[in-house]
Amino acid sequence: MTSSNTNATDEQPDAVTEQIIRRETHSSRAIPATIAAAIIGLFCLYVLLETTLKALGQDPWLASPEEAGQWLADLPGNVEPLMLGAASTLLLFVGVVFLALAVVPGRRARHSIPNSRAAVVVDAEVIASSLARSARTVAGVTPEQTMVTVGRDLVEVQLRPTSGTPVDREAIRTVLEEELRRTSMTPVPEVRVVISSSGVIGQ
Repeated sequence: MTSSNTNATDEQPDAVTEQIIRRETHSSRAIPATIAAAIIGLFCLYVLLETTLKALGQDPWLASPEEAGQWLADLPGNVEPLMLGAASTLLLFVGVVFLALAVVPGRRARHSIPNSRAAVVVDAEVIASSLARSARTVAGVTPEQTMVTVGRDLVEVQLRPTSGTPVDREAIRTVLEEELRRTSMTPVPEVRVVISSSGVIGQ
C-alpha cells in the first residue's frame, strides 16, 4: 500500500493527490521515450556526418547521401527477399511496440481508494488476498480451493468446493461486492464467481 500525505492549500491537494495517484497507478514511459529519442538522435547525427563529409569533399563513412537515396529508390530489387522480409518484420514489430506504448494506458495492478487527506493506492494482490479470505469463509473451503484475480474492471473468484458441500454463489458475490463498496476503491470492479464442477475430496 502506498500512502502520501499532502499539506498544500485547500485548492492544491486535489490536483496533487490526482498526480500522485496517476504516478502510482500508471507505469512510466520515460524509458521507451528515451530509447526512441536516442535512436532518432543517432540517425540524425549519422545523416549530419555524411552530409558534412560530402560538403567537405571527403569519402563517405558508410554511404553518401546520393548512394543512400539511390539504394532506397531501388528497393526491393536490390535486396534478397528473405533479408527484406526479416527486416520488414523487425521494423513492423518495433513500430507496433512503440505504438502500443504510446496508446495503451499502461496501468499497474493497483487501485486507488478515495481519501480527503492522502493519496491511497493499494496493490491488486492485497485486495485479492482480502477477497479470497472472505470468499473461502463464506464457502467453507481452504485457501488451496480459492483463487481470486483482481483487474481494473473485474474481480474473478474461482472456487473448487468440497465434494458433497453446496456453495452459494450469490452469497459469495454479495459479500465480496459489499467488501469492495466499503473500500470505496475506484473504479469498483464487477464480481464474477466461478464454481468448479469437480469438487475436492478430503478437504
